[in-house]
Amino acid sequence: MTVTTLLERFNAGHQGALARAISWVENGVPEAGELLDSLHARTGAAQRTGITGPPGAGKSTLVDALASHWASAGRKLGLLAVDPSSPFSGGALLGDRVRMDRAAGEHGVFVRSMATRGSLGGLSLAAGAAADLMAAFGFEEILLETVGVGQAEIDIAAATDVCTVVLTPQSGDGVQAMKAGLMEAADLFVVNKADQPGADLLATEIEQMLDFRPPDAVRPPVLKSTAITSEGIVEIAAAIDELRTHALSDGRAETRRRARDLARTRRVFTETLRATLWAEHGLEQLAQAQLEAGARPDRLAHKLASDIMNRFQENGEQQ
Repeated sequence: MTVTTLLERFNAGHQGALARAISWVENGVPEAGELLDSLHARTGAAQRTGITGPPGAGKSTLVDALASHWASAGRKLGLLAVDPSSPFSGGALLGDRVRMDRAAGEHGVFVRSMATRGSLGGLSLAAGAAADLMAAFGFEEILLETVGVGQAEIDIAAATDVCTVVLTPQSGDGVQAMKAGLMEAADLFVVNKADQPGADLLATEIEQMLDFRPPDAVRPPVLKSTAITSEGIVEIAAAIDELRTHALSDGRAETRRRARDLARTRRVFTETLRATLWAEHGLEQLAQAQLEAGARPDRLAHKLASDIMNRFQENGEQQ
């Protein structure tokens, strides 16, 4: 399929074309760049909400309930679920859409699973481009749910307008472990499975932790929910809308979006440079040959890095 043909179907509102476009960016199809350039002017209007937190917190169930709530209110939205990568195919391992049947089935929400592709920050490089495509398709709301690996998973805060961290009563001890990372990036905390013992205690612990934030920092709300019965979902949706309104009024929303664009540009540059050096300049073959010749793996990595820097410096001096 050509870019022109795909754009025609995309602009006509065919969800199959959107799915194909996302596959293009996820698989690195050469035409994906041209496609994104053609749609760039339409990517800024959608609101992006991130849902993250430790495994087992009930994120997918909460996302399903939240998406169903917004869809029933007439909002057009898409859902991007980022799962762990298969070590064999590189694809999404869990396929979160199986736990989002109400939003997809009853309300026609567009749901797409993507793999982290090894990203320690919880989002693959293609996830931002996929969200752009969903925005260009006309979705008002884009929900991004990430795999949930703890404090390393901070990319979601940079990629969204509102970052929601979901915890459970059993996560009480984990609050301290995550405090230095993801906990500081949250705009909203949700204690899910609030029908279980310890929910009130966890909410209190989070509030106490927030007391240590700088006085001028925006204090995230702390809410409770039981997503499986949709209890608390209305309050969560209202809190997200209110956070967006405040961020727009004081300029934080625009600052965050500029930071998001800069971060994505930096990641694209880094990934492109790494791929070019490693594959096209034969560094993989060189490393393999030296390892087979008996080179120490720990010294080989430092030597290759040093050789690369020396080559760049020599080329720069020659120019």
